[in-house]
Amino acid sequence: MWEKINKLITENNTTMYAVSKKAGIGQNVLISLKAGRTKRLYFDTVCKLADALGVSTEDFR
Repeated sequence: MWEKINKLITENNTTMYAVSKKAGIGQNVLISLKAGRTKRLYFDTVCKLADALGVSTEDFR
């Protein structure tokens, strides 16, 4: 999942910090996902990330 999120962050020319702030989640969620410590996210977190990145939750499949 991190690869998809990272691609969207890059395409939107933004940062992990900006996305986490816009989504209303802690930056540590994205850091843990990037480091591989977190494999899955709660659905509400995925919804918040999708909204912050301007995509559908289906784009994370």
